[in-house]
Amino acid sequence: MRFGKCPLAEAEGGLLVHTVNVAGKRWSKGRQLSADDVAQLQAEGIDGVTVAHLDPDDTHEDMVADALARAMAGEGVEVGRAFTGRCNLYAADDGVSALDSARLTTFNHIDEALTVATVPPFEQVHAGQMLATIKVIPFAVPAALLERALEHLDKPAIRVARYHRRRFGLLLTRLPALKESLLEKGEKGIRQRLTGLGCELAMVRQCEHDEGAITEALKEMAGAPLDGILVLAASAITDRRDVIPAALTAAGGDIERFGMPVDPGNLLLLGRLSTLPVVGLPGCARSPKINGLDWVLRRLATDLPVNAGVIAGMGIGGLLQDTSERPQTREPATRTAQRKPRVAAVLLAAGHSRRMGEVNKLLASWQDKALIQHSVDNALASQASPVYVITGHEGDRVAGALTGRDVVVVHNPEHAEGLASSLRAAVRALPDTVDGMLVCLGDMPQVAPAHLDQLIAAFSPQEGRAACIPTYQGKRGNPALLGRQLFP
Repeated sequence: MRFGKCPLAEAEGGLLVHTVNVAGKRWSKGRQLSADDVAQLQAEGIDGVTVAHLDPDDTHEDMVADALARAMAGEGVEVGRAFTGRCNLYAADDGVSALDSARLTTFNHIDEALTVATVPPFEQVHAGQMLATIKVIPFAVPAALLERALEHLDKPAIRVARYHRRRFGLLLTRLPALKESLLEKGEKGIRQRLTGLGCELAMVRQCEHDEGAITEALKEMAGAPLDGILVLAASAITDRRDVIPAALTAAGGDIERFGMPVDPGNLLLLGRLSTLPVVGLPGCARSPKINGLDWVLRRLATDLPVNAGVIAGMGIGGLLQDTSERPQTREPATRTAQRKPRVAAVLLAAGHSRRMGEVNKLLASWQDKALIQHSVDNALASQASPVYVITGHEGDRVAGALTGRDVVVVHNPEHAEGLASSLRAAVRALPDTVDGMLVCLGDMPQVAPAHLDQLIAAFSPQEGRAACIPTYQGKRGNPALLGRQLFP
């Protein structure tokens, strides 16, 4: 790649390195300069610009980012569209982030031009949440470097371990001094945790905090259709010879590990009774704050292994308790996690099409379909969801042409006032969960789903891109994507 300032006579085809303002318009970095662009720069009195010219063996940053993202993405991962050398990976399902940390770390050592940043491993994630971002630092990289990186990524390195609807039993033990409210609090906390993991608390039993009583209760639960047994004792387990582990052994079970390098959660017991995992819970299990139990339950709810070795490896990052330097309450990372923007498509189909005479342009046939059907089908095939159609003139006929398509039809009774009234109707109709609207015109059948997805990929209110407008040969056009903060 050739990089540097060059005279305008040599600038055509180069990628603009820095954002410039030309005739009151903002030309963003990465723009490939056309002959018309060069002429416009000359008219502005600019004699040279800094550009990057790709060599024959170079691969553009977007193609590199896309190829790397697809190589990294495994089961339960959705690949976003590459934009400015960046391609994001999103969770397609609720689950737990399963990362090949060693492979990803080695990838980041291949070359400074190629980077990947991810959420922490074994993080609870939700559908639509960003898992990773692949960023190519320069405008292009040699094809040989991309080939070397893809050879390293010979198998996926990022996947989502989906939740399975597993059934758990909970055994609560009692002591005379234990308040009933603590039993209720413990059951409620465990039920909420399991529900959040897509699992079910299918059985709850109580017994005295006595080895014999616990042994019999465990045997009973082992015969039930469960996927695991959780034991929340009236008194914390303090030793392998304490009441809970002794009862587990007496019931015919085994102790795999007692104690974990996670705080809160140190006093956790992991065992097995027949084929069922048995977890003796630490006292912090009654608290809604994240603790070592959550790390174990996430694995039990998915296909991720949990054993003595896995627990021993949880110490790095396992200090979860608040300290004097970090006194704030810990919240689950997913509450503030970056996610894919939710963008709805809004097709404007309320106009009179007066220039077509008596023919309603949107209902005119083109390539065996009505014009509006082409535009709607393209929106439905894009990443935008849901799709709204704003009708007005001949609204019943336009809506009738869309029967059977998964769209929300909103009639604008004020359509005679012009396009702005249809935008107002759309803003009123869109749900609060939508982050932006992709405003499409009903008479642009050759605006393909890929074009719409490219706009969605560019949309990022957090990074200052709350309005995204396509350009062709330097001229702005439609559709336009507008963020929620612009709705008022």
